[in-house]
Amino acid sequence: MSIWVAIFLGLIQGITEFLPISSSGHLSILQNFFGMQSPEEGHLLFDVLLHLATLISVCVVYRKDILAMIREILDLFKRKEVTLSDMERKEINYPLRLALMIVLATLPLLLVLPIKGQVEKLYYSTFFIGFALIATGFILYISDKIVTGRKNEKNITVGNALVIGLCQAIAVIPGLSRSGTTITAGMATGLNREFAVKFSFLISLPAILGANLISLFDALKEGFDVSLLPAYLTGMAAAMVSGYFAIGLVRFLSNKGKFGRFSYYCWAVGLITIILSLLV
Repeated sequence: MSIWVAIFLGLIQGITEFLPISSSGHLSILQNFFGMQSPEEGHLLFDVLLHLATLISVCVVYRKDILAMIREILDLFKRKEVTLSDMERKEINYPLRLALMIVLATLPLLLVLPIKGQVEKLYYSTFFIGFALIATGFILYISDKIVTGRKNEKNITVGNALVIGLCQAIAVIPGLSRSGTTITAGMATGLNREFAVKFSFLISLPAILGANLISLFDALKEGFDVSLLPAYLTGMAAAMVSGYFAIGLVRFLSNKGKFGRFSYYCWAVGLITIILSLLV
């Protein structure tokens, strides 16, 4: 793998991970149509590093929220007992509440584990991915039609978190955008646009970390070519930078009520993918 290929794949990962256009779908299409080497063919570590790079992008953008949650969780463990008055203090309540909702929204991902093998087979079906991208387009188109709600970290409910988490679990299907699906689900459950975007990206942290820690151990056990490390790290840097700006773009467009504009791109790519899958 050359450094230029690593940069290209890093840019694709960072952009598509957060823009609502499905990173898994795009990478699968590139691998299936253009014969780019997949993780199973020797670049598992590179795949893991790209995902961890996008995780760092989220941490940088939402560092204040993440640090506030960490501080309050650590403070909670230091206390011998927690009183109701403690929990009602605003500076403690909101970060703890947000952390709890993130945990709850992550739980539905456990439902995917029994069918993980069947889901992974879909990565090799460009025809299916094309239809999934078209479905993503409709999800995004609907998002702009939803009247913005007023819920945020102060009043998001357990039901809201579980519904969004269930949508995140469904979005493991390649071609379905995780961010597009969860942001739309958040707005549909009454979250305001800004918080729907924030919550979507924050619940991606345990999802990305959990999925890739196991893969990281497998990659290190499998071994890798040390000479490729510079290319891997360069690709990782490209994914971090592009991911950071992609998050900013999503936040801007969502606040402007123009999130659905990505739907036209998804419809176009989905249709082209279906046609090519029938011809190739």
